[in-house]
Amino acid sequence: MTRPALSRRRVLAALGAGTGTALAGCTGDGASIDGDPEYESGDVGEIDGDERSPEQMTAAQSLAEQEINEGVTPLDVISLTDHEFVFEDDYHGSTVQGTVENAGGDRVEFVEVRVRVYNDEGEQLGRYLDTTGDLEGEEDWEFQVVILESPEDIADYDITALGTPT
Repeated sequence: MTRPALSRRRVLAALGAGTGTALAGCTGDGASIDGDPEYESGDVGEIDGDERSPEQMTAAQSLAEQEINEGVTPLDVISLTDHEFVFEDDYHGSTVQGTVENAGGDRVEFVEVRVRVYNDEGEQLGRYLDTTGDLEGEEDWEFQVVILESPEDIADYDITALGTPT
């Protein structure tokens, strides 16, 4: 007796069902249904500050992080304790500052805070982040995300914290 060959349709159906099942376990409290992180909104308020000088912009660009780490995911033990938009009157300029807590008992190998900034029309202007390594259990980390956008262009931001467990 010969075994029937797998049709392309059967293979695709099996892969589709398996992918959905695998992804179902990947969404936790900090992720949306499609696996993307959930963001909290933040208020910018009135900004009383000027654009950076060319020298200040060069310094800010060396601090501003924009490349996300694909290896981080929402973790139940990582949470934003607080965050606020702060305009520093130096090369830092527009920033979002706050605290991330590791409420778990184990060390988190890598933590990333992502901030997306928007203009008055709700258009995303950019995405910026700050990172740290080895956040011990029951410890806090104070972050500062440097934003390169002009302060007069920023109307709102949203924020999330992600991590890589050990």
